Amino acid sequence: MSQRLHLVFGGELVDPTKTKFKDPGKIHIVGMFPDYDSAHNAWKAEAQRTVDDAHTRYFIAHIHRLRDEDTESSTTEELGD
Repeated sequence: MSQRLHLVFGGELVDPTKTKFKDPGKIHIVGMFPDYDSAHNAWKAEAQRTVDDAHTRYFIAHIHRLRDEDTESSTTEELGD
């Protein structure tokens, strides 16, 4: 079984309708999680904590989907369920 890592991070955006961070140096790294469910729980907690700040947004990055841009076909694209 392959490992499906997920990164939860967020911070203040320049515009709440876009995904450009105001200060990338201040991105809050919540953590790395071994499965989507635990990442979603962490994301939800941070999103609820900052619900009153429209410019702050949190994301879940599916680390297992990252690819090597210099390689035509990355091995991560071939992962099965």
